Amino acid sequence: MNWDLLADEVINGKLISETEALSILKCPDENLLKLLDGAFKVRRHYYGKKVKLNMIINTKSGICPENCGYCSQSTVSTATIQKYRMLDKETILQGAKQAHHLQAGTYCIVASGRGPTNKEVIHVASAVGEIKEKYGIKVCACLGMLKPDQARILKEAGVDRYNHNVNTSREHHTAITTSHTYDDRVNTVNLVKESGISPCSGVIVGMRETLQDVVNMAYCLRELDADSIPVNFLHAIDGTPLEGTDELNPRYCLKILALFRYINPTKEIRISGGREVNLRSLQPLGLFAANSIFVGDYLTTSGQESTADHKMLEDLGFEIDFQN
Repeated sequence: MNWDLLADEVINGKLISETEALSILKCPDENLLKLLDGAFKVRRHYYGKKVKLNMIINTKSGICPENCGYCSQSTVSTATIQKYRMLDKETILQGAKQAHHLQAGTYCIVASGRGPTNKEVIHVASAVGEIKEKYGIKVCACLGMLKPDQARILKEAGVDRYNHNVNTSREHHTAITTSHTYDDRVNTVNLVKESGISPCSGVIVGMRETLQDVVNMAYCLRELDADSIPVNFLHAIDGTPLEGTDELNPRYCLKILALFRYINPTKEIRISGGREVNLRSLQPLGLFAANSIFVGDYLTTSGQESTADHKMLEDLGFEIDFQN
């Protein structure tokens, strides 16, 4: 496969075929740098050498009735984690201050659960205006499945983006959770779009899915027209149904990032949870396909020191994108 030629075709509007998509995931390791060079050509065309930084606050932890197999906060998990109700407004604002300090352009307010109560939506909405006024950063909410009135409240409060991941392919969904359907997730993303909030939806790879499943995920997110696509790499947590699962290696993770860039060339591709433990020493190479990362910690797992992330960007010759 001529990855450079394929990159040119993608830039000119081509949607790659399933055969070409699978070829990316099956790319021989000795050709990995050529694949990444092609992915970088596409990434550079749309984003130059800029990188978007994002930071998460886990504003409600555990106490979730869903049975998602990857999640330490689910009802079937026995993992030892902090469990708490919605954080107070001042703590949420302090998190925004930290995000601003870390030069993050997006602050992600995340809460566990199937979906928020109206009270929780109003609580989050009450903090959003102050966050934007004080720090001028984009706010992304991730509160679970929404109702139309809840989406409207968040939109009116100034929420810029809403995250609700599809997580896996339609075909693999019931192997990961049975407490909600794949269409429940897709419908939430579509509701967000209809409300005028920018949709963010992504995946978790390494959950015993097939190569075809990964390809299907990338095509699904193209069809959903998600503006931001977080690509998470499973960090299997003891006490969850996926405990002990270890299917990934750094080279395959890079191929996955390249796949998402080739199929979703104009979108923000974010290297998300599990970056440190799965990409390991090859983390910098991921940014030749992706153009966004999280800084700081994740939901119930730790990230690497934020200073290391900033140093990585500096060493790569990349620059932080402050644009909202």
